[in-house]
This record gives sequence, structure tokens and C-alpha cells, in this order.
Amino acid sequence: MRKYDAILEQLRTELAGEHDSQAAMEKTVTRLKAANPSYTWVGIYLLHGNELVLGPFAGKPSPHTRIPLGRGICGAAAAERQTIIVDDVSADSRYLACSADTKSEIVVPIMEGSDVLGEIDIDSDQPAAFDQDDKTLLEATAVMLGPKVKGVWRT
Repeated sequence: MRKYDAILEQLRTELAGEHDSQAAMEKTVTRLKAANPSYTWVGIYLLHGNELVLGPFAGKPSPHTRIPLGRGICGAAAAERQTIIVDDVSADSRYLACSADTKSEIVVPIMEGSDVLGEIDIDSDQPAAFDQDDKTLLEATAVMLGPKVKGVWRT
């Protein structure tokens, strides 16, 4: 059994009957933040035009409430339409500093087909905090969130 099977099942149950996109996102960030003590910041950005706009988050407030596509690790993950794991943010020139405590980051796009709807962004105060299990958990969560956030914004 992978370390996040129980959390994934809880998310699946909680999101199955949720029709409110805001509530679905809030439940997701809360559950993910509680899933692992090394997840120091968990947020969801939604794509609005060519900009990622911060939605619900758990952790300290971020100065980055709007991120252009292609900027930072978040913008790169959305532009490239793929998960990005950064083991050492200080070694990645794309990193947009949110907290001096952040050491590593994972960003997972929320997709519908080939269209990016948003993304899940998680920071950790530990270097190399994210592994294949984290990636699997977050990519499965992004799949569940897709239908919940589809149509939040139309451009």
C-alpha cells in the first residue's frame, strides 16, 4: 500500500458529492496540508486568461496571488502542462520566492484534456521533500479536481 492511499480515498469520497468548486478546492487544500507535515504551504491556482490566480490555500499568505503563464515554477508547470518537482528551490532560477523557509516545491497542473484549468502548488521547508508517491497523489487529486473547477472562469 502506498503511503497516501488512505488520503486519496478520503479525497475521492469528499469530492464525489461536492458541486461547489470553492468548497471542493478548500477541502482539497485542507486535506493535503494535513496529509504530510512537510507540506508547509498548499494552494490552488486557477488559470484566468494568461495568468494563474491564487484560490484557496493553507499556510502563510503568499505574495504571489497572480502569476503569468511561463513565470516561476507555477507558470512553467502550466505552460509545459506537466508536473514539476524542484528538490532545491535555491538552485532553480524559475523559483519565485514566497518564503525564506521554502526549500522544495511540487506543482501539478489541473487539466481537462490538453487544456490547463489550474494547478496544485505545494511548498516544503525540507529539501527534496517530494517523491513519486507525492506526485501520484497530487496527479490523481488534480484529475478529481478538474471537473470541479471546469468553467470557474471562461476567457
